[in-house]
Amino acid sequence: MSDYKDYGYHNSTITYNFNYILQPLLNMLDKNKNHCILDLGCGNGYLVNHLITLGYNAYGTDASEKGIGIAKQKNANRFFVQDLSTGKLPVELQGLNFDTIISTEVIEHLYDPEAFITFCKESLPGKGEIILSTPYHGYLKNLVLSIFNKWDTHLSPIWLGGHIKMWSAATLSSLLTSKGFKVICFKGCGRVPYLWKSMIIKAQLN
Repeated sequence: MSDYKDYGYHNSTITYNFNYILQPLLNMLDKNKNHCILDLGCGNGYLVNHLITLGYNAYGTDASEKGIGIAKQKNANRFFVQDLSTGKLPVELQGLNFDTIISTEVIEHLYDPEAFITFCKESLPGKGEIILSTPYHGYLKNLVLSIFNKWDTHLSPIWLGGHIKMWSAATLSSLLTSKGFKVICFKGCGRVPYLWKSMIIKAQLN
């Protein structure tokens, strides 16, 4: 297993990106609609464990054995190792009827995001929902990065396991739409408008 998959998973505390993503994400959830949640790429399990404390029925998977080991320190039966490239859920989760998939700061690392969204669709019955967060890119932010010559640090090619896809609201929405989803909510997170650190997009199967 590559070292980058375990990067940052040292304890079960909140990861830095949830400081600005968590509350906007929670605002997109409703206990009356989101009954069974799967967090794909759950890292150290912070989000799933937090959702469980709030009364949600949530599970998490990640490719990092170290991350899952940390996650299992709480709610041990809710976390499983999964290599997303296999296109299959862990056997323990295959009988569950997930109506919601969450994936935070994952899709920018994937070589084949189209296959990932297809996998999410196949894992959701009926009018299931998907909530994705990823670093935000748009004209103004890209312009500022260029003016201040920050691209080399922003997307360092020597960052093992770093970001390999840059998403705007339009490109991520287009991918979701092409797979049969309808975007129903968008939220920029962190910093000031249009210089957001990340964005969250919520979409529903048609």
